[in-house]
Amino acid sequence: MHTRRLLLAAAGASLAAPALAQGDWPNRPVRIIVPFPPGQSTDIIARLLADDLSRRWPQRVVVENRAGGAGAPALEMGARAAPDGYTLVAGSIGPLAVNPAVMARLPYDPERDFAPITNLTLVPLAIIAHPSFAATTPQDWAAAARGAVRPIDLATAGPASGAHMAAEFLAHSAGLRFNMVHYRGSAPAITDLIAGTVPLMTDSVASALPNIRGGRVKAIGVMTPARVPWLPEVPSFAETILPGFQAFGWNGLVAPAGTPADILRRIQADVAAALAEPAMRARIDEQGMLPDPQTPEQFGAFLRAEIARWREVARVANVRLEG
Repeated sequence: MHTRRLLLAAAGASLAAPALAQGDWPNRPVRIIVPFPPGQSTDIIARLLADDLSRRWPQRVVVENRAGGAGAPALEMGARAAPDGYTLVAGSIGPLAVNPAVMARLPYDPERDFAPITNLTLVPLAIIAHPSFAATTPQDWAAAARGAVRPIDLATAGPASGAHMAAEFLAHSAGLRFNMVHYRGSAPAITDLIAGTVPLMTDSVASALPNIRGGRVKAIGVMTPARVPWLPEVPSFAETILPGFQAFGWNGLVAPAGTPADILRRIQADVAAALAEPAMRARIDEQGMLPDPQTPEQFGAFLRAEIARWREVARVANVRLEG
């Protein structure tokens, strides 16, 4: 029903704004709202895109960071913006898929209030450990958890973060229990991991890679279906103990519901072209991300599946946030 209303709204907006749909867009700067501070993966890919699209389009594309509130204020701002193609939102797994699962009062609905444009990147996740932790493989990790007298501590970047939800999903899928230790971001969590204060952590491969290569932590397994190019020696949980398992972070692009369909298609096509550029792919690779361009229809289906997945994980793990 949400999808049908979205399509009807987009069609109505296209009829109401024929000049926009027929090629006058963009005739002023386009902004991309990012619900995180500068330097986070969503911000990085948004800025790379803004630079590329500013060269493709006759107008500049600017990034506007609106951090805080688990991304909810930024998404609310995007949902309330005029549906004219001049405001886009670079969302991620947290604001677009996890928040609806864990927050009872959310000032936006990701399915009703936004028109999907495309996914941008996948962010591989991993379980990492202090070098002294006995396990070195997913099999050892599972055996250690089953044999522990009490649940082993596992650090996350915060309650209901993508890392936390992925850890809950992994533990539930493997029939294991861990004591989730939540930090205010991945930086303090990995600091305590390196110090040996906690033995395990869920983190993005990109964030963990310098410390893995420096020998300060070790990688137990990745949550991608197969091994990742940055850590070819590290097995995936899917290939060892959980066939078919996968959990990614991701970054996608949406617009306010009702944005003309022609504009959405133009943006998606230009973003896909940008993501196909060798220089762009090299920059994304440097950030430990995988390009994942999708059509609006594919991204809409992906988003609905992600919302359903994390709602079930939140229910099973009893994860709730005030919102």
